[in-house]
This record gives sequence, C-alpha cells and structure tokens, in this order.
Amino acid sequence: MKKIILTGGGTAGHVTPNLALVPGLQELGYEILYIGSLDGIEKQLVTQAGLSYEGISSGKLRRYFDLKNFTDPFRVGKGYAQAVSIIRRFKPDIIFSKGGFVAVPVTMAAKTCKVPVISHESDMTPGLANKLAAPFATKICCNFPETLKYLPKGKGVLSGSPIRKEILTGDAAAGLKFLGFDGEKPRLMIIGGSLGSVHVNEAVRSILPQLLKRFDIIHICGKGNLDETKKDLPGYRQFEYVSKELKDLFAAADIVISRAGANAICELLALKKPNLLIPLSAAASRGDQILNAESFEKQGFSMVLKEEDLNDETLLNKVNALWEMRKSFTATMAASSLHNGVDTILELIEKYRKNK
Repeated sequence: MKKIILTGGGTAGHVTPNLALVPGLQELGYEILYIGSLDGIEKQLVTQAGLSYEGISSGKLRRYFDLKNFTDPFRVGKGYAQAVSIIRRFKPDIIFSKGGFVAVPVTMAAKTCKVPVISHESDMTPGLANKLAAPFATKICCNFPETLKYLPKGKGVLSGSPIRKEILTGDAAAGLKFLGFDGEKPRLMIIGGSLGSVHVNEAVRSILPQLLKRFDIIHICGKGNLDETKKDLPGYRQFEYVSKELKDLFAAADIVISRAGANAICELLALKKPNLLIPLSAAASRGDQILNAESFEKQGFSMVLKEEDLNDETLLNKVNALWEMRKSFTATMAASSLHNGVDTILELIEKYRKNK
C-alpha cells in the first residue's frame, strides 16, 4: 500500500485543506497518517475525520520578544526527533504539508529521511513557518499568481486551494427550508470565519433595516456573537457556527460578505459566489488578508471594502453595487482555472511519489 503523511496545524485553516485531499488519497490507495501538535485544534479535527494521528512537540517562532522564544527552539528540536522516529517507523512514500509551526520539524525530518515533501501556501506571501520549511520542500503549491515570486525558483506551482468536496454539493432548496425563507427575496450571506468578526457583525446589524428591504439575510456571526434582540426579526437568521448545513446555506446564498482568509475566499471562488471582502486590518494581522483581497479584486473575483473605510454608508453602497454587478463577478469566476486545487495537488503527490 502507498503511504502518505499529512501535516499542518495551529488553526483550522491549516487542517481543512489537508482533509479536502483525503477522499482522493483514499481512492488512490494511500494509507494516511497525520502528524500534528500534541494539543492543537488539528487533533480534534483529524480524529473526528477518522484518520490516524500522532502528536509531536511544537514551538512557535515569533517575530517579537517573548520569553518563550528562549524555550521553543528546544521544543522544535524535540519535535524534529519525534518526527524522524515516526517517519522511519511509518515509512511514507511522500509527505504533504499545509503549514503552521508543527509542520516545520516534520518537513526538516522528511529531508533527513529522504522523503519528498509537497507543501502548500494559502496566503499571498508565505508565513514564517512556510518560509522556514521551504528549503526542505520538493514543490510548493500556492493560491495566487503573485505568490510565485516569493517562492524558491523552480519550486512554485499555481494550484489553487484544495476545496472540501462536500461544500460544492449544497442544495439551495434544502438551505431555504432550513432557514425558513420563502425564496422570494435574494439571499445575502455574511460569514466572518471560525471566530466571527465583531466589526463586520456590528456594521451589518447597523444597517439591517435597509438591507432587509432587498434581501433575506444569513448571518454566521461566530461563537458568542448572537444578538438576542434580533432573534425573531423576519428575514434575518443568525448562527454562531454552522457545520452540516453550511453547504446548503452557501447554495441558497446569492451574494456573500466575508473576511479574506485564503481558504474562505478560495471556497467562494469554487462556488462562484459574488462576494464583498472586508479583510482584517494590518493592525490586527500581518496584512495577509489585505493582500489576498487585493489579488482577488485585481482578478475580478471580488469587491473589496477596507476595514478602516467600513461604515453604514460604505457598506450599504458596496452591497448594492455587488448585487447589481453579480453576473459579471460570476462569469469571471466561472472562467478561472483555479476552482479547486485537489486534482493538481494529487497529481503532484503521485508524480513525486513515483520519483522517490
């Protein structure tokens, strides 16, 4: 049997693309082992998916002063030794890395054990973990054409993001039934990521009376962000989090407001949903969402509203403009070749496994 190790963790965004590859890998006959951190979010997500899981020690290499900077290198060293032991025992044909700091010792160990590595960078510019892992990778896949210039020469592959197959199989009628909407108005969906977005939530709720004149609204606002005063508002459904029904809600949505995390916007591209992106500000992040949004805007996939420009008037104007231009955005997304990176990545895995 062919064998592969998947690795990546720290956030759900480093795990879900790995899980999107699993059905295809299983069809190709791979035995799969996942290496993650001892207590990160990836352990729960991976074991729920029914995959074998091994945890290793993992540190975080920070760009700022922290006392843990003096101890985490030892954790990385311990994780490297543990990864070498796991690789030698499992004997994989290839490793796929989605990034996060737990992936650094695994990719280093792969080089030591002479196992090829295919990695994937979601954002426009590589994060620190992927920069450290890049010398050990055979090929590095990415979502944005602009990313190729930041990758080692000859290693970059424009693949798009691996998209969960189930998210593409939604039923709009089932979504409307779940929501209790009659379908007479178009649907506006707001989704702010796994933790929601306080600023976007507040801005949307501030103009609900105007929005509800034109749209029924699906609002996925994040844990702890429900507004109990609006729970019975006609045409407005809010959720902290949606799992099983999410595919049907996407199918029912006509336009979407979203943050600009790489995985989220690549799913919108695959679903061909006209979207307004409100990226996290540079003050609240390393600026990757701003770059992601600018790239999608440049390619004609998205409309963008900067967080510092977010107010009642600008948000309402952008939503109305998006609705009027929705067919143009849908057509541009439909013409893109980057709908789903699963097939491209599986082809690379098969190619370099065979060359091992």
